[in-house]
Amino acid sequence: MDTPDPAPGAPLDRAWTRRTVRVALEEDLGPAPGRDVTTQATIAPDEVGTAHLVARADGVVAGLPVVAEVLAQVAERLGLPVPVVDQRADDGARVARGDVVAVLRGPVQVLLVGERTLLNLVSRASGVATHTRRWADALAGTGAQVLDTRKTTPGLRELEKYAVRCGGGTNKRMGLFDVAMVKDNHVVAAGSVAAAVEAVRRRFPDVAIQVEADTPEQALQALDVGADFLLLDNMPPAVLREVVEAVRAREGGDRVELEATGNLTLERAAEVAATGVDYLSVGALTHSSPILDLALDLVERAGGS
Repeated sequence: MDTPDPAPGAPLDRAWTRRTVRVALEEDLGPAPGRDVTTQATIAPDEVGTAHLVARADGVVAGLPVVAEVLAQVAERLGLPVPVVDQRADDGARVARGDVVAVLRGPVQVLLVGERTLLNLVSRASGVATHTRRWADALAGTGAQVLDTRKTTPGLRELEKYAVRCGGGTNKRMGLFDVAMVKDNHVVAAGSVAAAVEAVRRRFPDVAIQVEADTPEQALQALDVGADFLLLDNMPPAVLREVVEAVRAREGGDRVELEATGNLTLERAAEVAATGVDYLSVGALTHSSPILDLALDLVERAGGS
C-alpha cells in the first residue's frame, strides 16, 4: 500500500515507549518517584534475584523491548541498579506454554515493582500478535494480506500496530493525519464522492485517498474520480469478485488497491481472498484480541539485610 505507514518489521518507537511506560508507572505507583507499599515493606533494597518471563500459553510474542524500558524507569525511581534483561525470544516468534521468553536479573524490588506494568504491555501486544498470526496463516498463499484499523486502545496504538506487524499483518494508516479516508458521512457532508475526493486533493495533495464503497456502483464512481484505494464494505464474495474484475478492467496506469472489510471471519478468510482483493481489514485484531498469558516468576533470591 502506498502510504507512509511503518513497514513490516519497523521497530517500536523508542520515544513513544519511554512516554507510555512513564504514564503506566505513574498510574500504578503514583506521582514520581511513587511507591509500592507491599514490595518496599517486604523486600530489602539490596536483595537481588532472578526472574523468568514465562509464556503460560502458546502464541506469538511482541513488545519485548518494553521490558527493559520498564525496569530502567523503575530502577531510576527507586535509585537502584538497572536489572539485566536476557531476551530469549524475538518479537514475532512463536512460543509454547512453559517457554522462558526472557530472564531478568537485578534488584528484587525493581523486578517486582515493574512486574505488572511490563506484563500488561507485553501480554497485550503478544495477544494482538497471536491473533494476527492466525489471520496471516489463514491467508498464506492467497496473495491477500490482513490489515489493521484505527480501532485501537487509546494511548496504545503504536504498540498494537507494532504487534500486528509482529504477527504478520500490515498496518493501514496510523491516524487521521497520514491518509485520507472518505466514508459515508464525508460523502453526505461534501455532497458526493467526487466532491469529497476533490476537496481532499485540493487541500492535502500529498496524501493518498481511500474511499469506502458499499455497492459496485459506488466503487466505480470512486475509481472514476481518482481514488487510490477502495474499501469494499460488507460485500458478499460474489459481489467482491464482480467489483475486482470491473476495477481491474477500468483502472488506469496506477493499480488501485482493494480491501474487503466488514463481518469477516477466519473461516471465510480464504474464500474472501480468492475474490482477488488485496487486503482484508479486521478491526478485531486490535479491539478484541485476548491477551497472551505471560507471567513473571521469581526463581532465585540472594542478599538483603
